[in-house]
Amino acid sequence: MSAGERRGHLLALFTIVVWGTTFLSTSVLLRDFAPLEILILRMVLGIAALTVARPRRLQLKSRRHEWLFAGAGLTGVSLYFLLENYALTFTYSANCSVIISTAPFFVAIAVRLFLGGAPMGRSFYAGFAVAILGIALLSFSGQALNLNPLGDLLCLLAAVCWGGYSVFLKKIETCGYDTLLVTRRIFLYGLLFLLPALPFTPVGFDMQALLKPVNLLNLLYLGLCASALCFVTWNVAVSRLGAVRTSVYIYLSPVVTIVASWLLLGDPVLPMALLGAALTLVGLALSQRPRA
Repeated sequence: MSAGERRGHLLALFTIVVWGTTFLSTSVLLRDFAPLEILILRMVLGIAALTVARPRRLQLKSRRHEWLFAGAGLTGVSLYFLLENYALTFTYSANCSVIISTAPFFVAIAVRLFLGGAPMGRSFYAGFAVAILGIALLSFSGQALNLNPLGDLLCLLAAVCWGGYSVFLKKIETCGYDTLLVTRRIFLYGLLFLLPALPFTPVGFDMQALLKPVNLLNLLYLGLCASALCFVTWNVAVSRLGAVRTSVYIYLSPVVTIVASWLLLGDPVLPMALLGAALTLVGLALSQRPRA
């Protein structure tokens, strides 16, 4: 394994550890803010942080590249987060956790169809099956499976959107732009595509609620760390490992959420959840094996 690949694995792991804990921060913020308000505030903070880090303007090498940035912002920011957040108003978080974790499968399909990638080997599909079984055990430990067609469909569409985002990101990568400037451009389009939803969602941006220390800290965590920093680290990981190999780290997100809930909130961890976490790790390892 080259140094670049090792760095890619570490960055992907770091990103998923952070993204796996964002559920806790979002749950706190949903007490005072609507899902769309949280998304807009995250994007504004992320754009501000990336502007400070890299204040210069992105100079496009071709006007056609603008469509790639727009597509990435629409699929990976606006649609993905909106579908996921609104799905949680219809279905259980456990359902959403399992369905969203199918994203690597859709990434593999999208890369194969639109980028002409090589077909995935047996180890990838075996790892996918083992990981999804583990995530199901992890998510549904201690509770019954409850299906909600609308909410579950929204989760599935979010996973599909992440596949689309991965394709746009790989195409942008070949253009040779600075990663921070790329991420900021994607966020700008993500914010732009969120604005049309404002008339259909009651938002108030209550300043009194915003200035509560617990809300402010969680918003800063989501905007600066989970958005600005982690989209950069994820994009770098994709450039080092490829879209498909990086995406399988998404399997770990429910594991991180369960562990964080146990450490920070004192939530119990049941034996079935431990078995699910072990299977998820096995599935991740299988998916990272060379094509066979």
